Amino acid sequence: MDLQFLGTSSGVPTKARNVSATAVIESTGHGWYLVDCGEGTQHQLLHSPLSLRDLRAIFITHVHGDHCFGLPGLLASAGMSGRKEPLPLILPDALQDWVRQGLAVSDTYLPFELQLQALETFSGFTAGNVEVSTVELSHRVRSWGYVFDEHDPEPRLDTARLKADGIPAGPLWGQLVRGVAVTHEGRTLAPRDYQQPTRAPQRIIVCGDNDRPELLAELARGVDVLVHEATFTQPVVERSQTTFGHSTAAQVAQFAEVAGVKNLVLTHFSARYQASANGRGNSIAEVRDEALAHYSGNLTLARDLQRYHLGRDGCLVEA
Repeated sequence: MDLQFLGTSSGVPTKARNVSATAVIESTGHGWYLVDCGEGTQHQLLHSPLSLRDLRAIFITHVHGDHCFGLPGLLASAGMSGRKEPLPLILPDALQDWVRQGLAVSDTYLPFELQLQALETFSGFTAGNVEVSTVELSHRVRSWGYVFDEHDPEPRLDTARLKADGIPAGPLWGQLVRGVAVTHEGRTLAPRDYQQPTRAPQRIIVCGDNDRPELLAELARGVDVLVHEATFTQPVVERSQTTFGHSTAAQVAQFAEVAGVKNLVLTHFSARYQASANGRGNSIAEVRDEALAHYSGNLTLARDLQRYHLGRDGCLVEA
């Protein structure tokens, strides 16, 4: 699976970073999923190869505006781009009427079905070769993370079983490897019965705002990729005497080290952290240095519009 970051700033955008939005892209390269939709997300998409027609679902982590204010515009643009397929939108219950009213009062017509689902009662989602579940986190308001579990990654056919069951080579085999059920001699054949994975499935966790990384202890143990906010560094928090419901780079890195996280991606940086401090404010290098002091795995500081690929070797690299 791939990740492409459409916004990595917290609270407010900066010249280099937009507010929160993360794309999770299936290993097939076709379908993708959007986690959070801060203001301006649709503009960021214009600088990416991602198409709103291929968007399988939108997941909002919590009600704060830097995570959802881009929804009305993005939905309207999806309609104007010619999308016809239904679009699941999983978001906190408190935002449902806001979305409906925003579309209604602006006389926005969507040529596709918008399938609103309350996050509080969300029981899971499956599309393509990905299953999505949730984990509740800790913030000033209720906040969640989304767990993307891949299934049947890059399958190959179990030819020995196919031959043993008397299924002739040819078009039927081609349909089964593509995940299409077929009928042979009056029997319906399920693709999963004749597919074998060629590598281990991948798990990616994309979190909303969270000041207690330990809530991820069970799900994040040995996880392939953990995307987690690191809004501040420890010295900034110590000076202000508050975290505002966010984590520090040190806090997340310490957790990731203990949990054995293979790839840690930090994002949602306070606007005070610039590419170069130049004697004023703080540098994003401070976030990296603080995290590296506690984490020995593969660390990435997310950058806007950068795409990252999780390879067969389990290492997340720039695509």
